[in-house]
Amino acid sequence: MPDLPAHSSPAFPPLHSPRPEHSHALESDAYILADDAPPTPSNAPAPSPKPRRASQAPPPSLLSPAFTPPATPGLSTPSDPRPRPPRSVPVLPPDATDSPRPELLEQLPVVECEVRARIPTTTGHEMWLHVYRNNVDTKEHLAIVFGNQIRSRSLDREREGETELERMTRGAYVGRLYPGRTHSRVEAIKRAEGVAPKQSSGSGEVSASASDAGEEGRGDAELPLVRIHSECYTGETVWSARCDCGEQLDEAARLMSAPHISPSGGVIIYLRQEGRGIGLGEKLKAYNLQDLGNDTYEANIMLRHPADARSYGLATSMLVDLGLGGEDGIRLLTNNPDKVRAVEGPGREVVVKERVAMVPLAWKTGGKAGIKSEEVEKYLSTKVSFVNRRHA
Repeated sequence: MPDLPAHSSPAFPPLHSPRPEHSHALESDAYILADDAPPTPSNAPAPSPKPRRASQAPPPSLLSPAFTPPATPGLSTPSDPRPRPPRSVPVLPPDATDSPRPELLEQLPVVECEVRARIPTTTGHEMWLHVYRNNVDTKEHLAIVFGNQIRSRSLDREREGETELERMTRGAYVGRLYPGRTHSRVEAIKRAEGVAPKQSSGSGEVSASASDAGEEGRGDAELPLVRIHSECYTGETVWSARCDCGEQLDEAARLMSAPHISPSGGVIIYLRQEGRGIGLGEKLKAYNLQDLGNDTYEANIMLRHPADARSYGLATSMLVDLGLGGEDGIRLLTNNPDKVRAVEGPGREVVVKERVAMVPLAWKTGGKAGIKSEEVEKYLSTKVSFVNRRHA
């Protein structure tokens, strides 16, 4: 079998943290994330996109503009492992920009995190995989969380008649699991062992993440980094060079694993919207139409689908459930300004303070790294052309 690129984990060399002993599990739920990536060559200017043949412009998405153009002029995705903030674009309030506004859902979907689990990766880093259900479809959408400061409110919520074992089984625990653990809450374990719990200030209920882990909020720390990623079986699993989706997923995980780039953690919202929302079978038909000379958007329209049938209401609801809603704000890893408004929601339930660029590795390194194929160049050039027409 040929030596195919892997799209399964952050692009870090193995880094292993000492396994915590049971006695330390009560002190903190922190785990080590480090950035040992070797330095990459400096950014190279992106080549000019190939001319797109004249054709009728496809209509805009009926739900949300979900495509991501490959580059933001003058910006680059951070790749140098030395401590430095990523370069980004401040996001203006909706009333201060002339960019076209996406059509948003009038009401956000209802989501609930069913289960989460700690996932040690092949690079030695760890992340927390959350499975979400909702009232819109029957799919299991995912939240990939890096760091310990981001927790699901619906997961931590008390459920009637639930035992401590059941809470731990669905991941509603603080700290780390270990053989013989009997309580989901660290404070409960300390009380059982005669250790005085910390006194909480103020009145009212305190969330499980705050009362058990001693979390005091993000404060003035770096804003969490967020990436909204739609499922791409071909690009992430079967090594397709028709798109750079697997490469983008890897790069997002690399950035969120690096403590100097994402000190307060990060989240990849993984939406099960294969093929821009048309499904895998229709996506393969679109590939055949592309081989017949049509571009990505023309192929979708020929199959009687919208140019982009994806929606981001689920992503907004999941971010709110993870405690990333409100005025504190997030940094959104995308090159598409339309995507900012789609993720913020109809009532700006999530506030995007900065937009961080995501540049293909092949463009950033002058072809020395990343996916190199005629198909992926056409794919990226089509996205650039489409977003330019929307903002012309």
